[in-house]
Amino acid sequence: MYEHKMAVVILSDLLDWQKLNVTAFLASSVAIALPQTHGAPLVSASGTAYLPFLKHPILIYEAETGEQLRRAFNRASDRGLSIGIYTRELFTTKNENENVVEIAKFSDTALNLVGIILYGASKEVDKATDKLRFHR
Repeated sequence: MYEHKMAVVILSDLLDWQKLNVTAFLASSVAIALPQTHGAPLVSASGTAYLPFLKHPILIYEAETGEQLRRAFNRASDRGLSIGIYTRELFTTKNENENVVEIAKFSDTALNLVGIILYGASKEVDKATDKLRFHR
């Protein structure tokens, strides 16, 4: 059993490419911000070093409604988990500066969330994602 884990929660009504894109960006947010999540480089028998994975499991959940996604977000906030966000407006931005400007327009309660990633103690992540089902 892992002491820590990550959970990605994605709105189920997104297009497949959007779900994959959001998941990739959210996973990168944990990798960038939290060095303790970094695994060791993978080295083949040939001596070639490959990029490491995140060393904690990543579970992918689907939220059928914005309310389910917001519930997980609020429960994660209440538990002090590390949270990454992706809003619907970010599908229209073209670069990092636009992303930063777009997010700054909204308070936490007004964010139009389409995906989040949570990182922390396994039990706390489980409590935040309670009642969500794994993505199919």
